[in-house]
Amino acid sequence: MNIQNTPIRAGGGKLTVEQQLAYMTGFGNSFETEALPDALPVGRNSPQKCNYGLYAEQLSGSPFTAPRSTNERSWLYRILPGVKHQGRYRKTDCGMIRTAPNREESSLPIGQLRWKPIPIPAASLNFRTGLHTIVTAGDAEGQTGMAAHIALITASMADEYFFNADGELMIVAQEGRLRFRTEFGVIEIEPGEICIIPRGIIFACDPVDGPARAYVCENYGGALTLPERGPIGANCLANARDFKAPVAAYEDRQVKGQLYVKWCGEMFVTDLDASPLDVIAWHGNYYPYKYDLRHFSPVGAIQFDHPDPSIFTVLTSPSGEVGTANIDFVIFPERWMVAENTFRPPWYHRNIMSEFMGLIYGIYDAKPKGFVPGGMSLHNMMLPHGPDAPAFENASNEPMQPHKLTGTMAFMFETRLPQRLTAFASTLSLIDQEYLDCWGGLKRRFDPASKKPNW
Repeated sequence: MNIQNTPIRAGGGKLTVEQQLAYMTGFGNSFETEALPDALPVGRNSPQKCNYGLYAEQLSGSPFTAPRSTNERSWLYRILPGVKHQGRYRKTDCGMIRTAPNREESSLPIGQLRWKPIPIPAASLNFRTGLHTIVTAGDAEGQTGMAAHIALITASMADEYFFNADGELMIVAQEGRLRFRTEFGVIEIEPGEICIIPRGIIFACDPVDGPARAYVCENYGGALTLPERGPIGANCLANARDFKAPVAAYEDRQVKGQLYVKWCGEMFVTDLDASPLDVIAWHGNYYPYKYDLRHFSPVGAIQFDHPDPSIFTVLTSPSGEVGTANIDFVIFPERWMVAENTFRPPWYHRNIMSEFMGLIYGIYDAKPKGFVPGGMSLHNMMLPHGPDAPAFENASNEPMQPHKLTGTMAFMFETRLPQRLTAFASTLSLIDQEYLDCWGGLKRRFDPASKKPNW
């Protein structure tokens, strides 16, 4: 696919609000796109001389020898190569960002936890400085596990740029729109949409409508991909055609700036003389992309019983163990509840997986009170959890008629690894100290003299 797009250089080279966003559709496709005609070489990747005086540069997201099915790389044709978009790096403060292994920060005992929404502050925070790590799992240097962050964003990154060498980032917009200017083009998301920026891709982030809040999953392991559907077959869940990659768009700006790099849990910065978002054209299968969660086609029970939550997996990061994910990104969207003679909310359970949960908007059916948009909860491996007492009572006595859950979108970052709290998360005054009380109303109903349900 070859798409031309207006270069981002109007008004002295700065991105304008009028810049039209355009996307190419499909998951895992090999795309080609150019912002100037004939910027892409034909029939080769690295000609002796590139048109427009461009430099050819390959960005690899996998080892060169990875099997074709998992080999990820893109060729970029840019004004200056990456080696010119850096000087000497110097170490700088990580702010509120933490990286696994992170085992010493929290003194809280294990237990089910829930937090109220973290308010967006009045202070000036961009995407990097506004990242606050809640939990970490695994080992970033061992390329396994994840971290969950909250992003509180009040300012544009302007002439500051960032890339993460430790893993790919999945940004789940919760309040306010966000625009990501990347080496590959521009992506904009709103609440209900996600943006994935693979490891090593340089970007800057701007709030579109004012202050914004987002959940962020940092994936240290294998790249997120679509889960296998198995007996479901060829359709439903997240369909490949609904994923969108940006067309080429570039910044030709010779201005002073900084490039920040997160590498092995540490933060480094180097000075710039020009914008690193200077890619005129690119082709390949390693690029940032977006997805609208409202396009997810849920599959569920149409006669009885509640299916496993894995049926709501949007994307998965595989581990070395078949059937056990490094990360599953699971959502609970609008859907019909039709199962007969069935307890319809998620059942009580204990799980080898650890679950970090957030609510984008609406009401989560298993926790209709206390769990509000922008909030989050943590249920670590083998700790029991499930519907609160009011949800249990309601679901146990509601008429068995079709019912649609509307205006709701919850999600989970689920991993096979324990998720460890940061000092920031464990000392927040927003921890819901009454969370365990949500199960306090569950009554003993056992009656050995009667087989009939005692309610």
